[in-house]
Amino acid sequence: MVDFEAFFKITYGLFIVSSGDKTKGNGFISNTVFQVSADPPRFAVCCNKDNFTAGFIARTGAFSVSILEQDTSPEIMGRFGYKSGRDFDKMEGMSVEYGETGVPIVLDASIAYLECTVIQTIDTGTHLMFIGELVQSAILDNTKVPLTYLYYRQERKGIAPKNAPTYIDKSKLETSKSSVAFKKYKCTSCGYIYNEEEEGVKFSDLPDSWICPVCGSEKSDFIEV
Repeated sequence: MVDFEAFFKITYGLFIVSSGDKTKGNGFISNTVFQVSADPPRFAVCCNKDNFTAGFIARTGAFSVSILEQDTSPEIMGRFGYKSGRDFDKMEGMSVEYGETGVPIVLDASIAYLECTVIQTIDTGTHLMFIGELVQSAILDNTKVPLTYLYYRQERKGIAPKNAPTYIDKSKLETSKSSVAFKKYKCTSCGYIYNEEEEGVKFSDLPDSWICPVCGSEKSDFIEV
């Protein structure tokens, strides 16, 4: 038997993983970044094969990791977590520095960053695991707390995008839904759809402080569709 709720007990951070160059770059929200060795220092990131950034990492052979602060705005989470770089330039209007490898490093809402060159790529099925050797790292703000996936889920009621390694179809978390009527609600600001059946939580049961995970609009800005 597999209890999918057990998956949520594994701890994660939340990061922006970026790649590309000054001509064109892209990034995505990742909760799967971890250190795999100390000497030499190496880090791994997981990227869905369909993610636009996967091609940039494969082409440049490098990536950066921006470690996000706990109070990262919904706008940044929406830009890098719920929208595709195929549709617009995610780096436009952001504070971006280019590292020693030439990849973009997002500084907005970041308390520290890492830059790595890829030394190995592992195909894990839906995702590619890029293992990189550290080129440089820096602390940007030592006073702020890093954002964790647990805080994002429990306090901000955020959800993992479908491309995330940790995404779980909510239908697997419950044994029966046949007797429950589910509804959908639309954000009037950005068009994001909250689907009660997929999320496993009634919209009415969300706290009044809940906000749109894409644009940060208040719960009262949603309409039933």
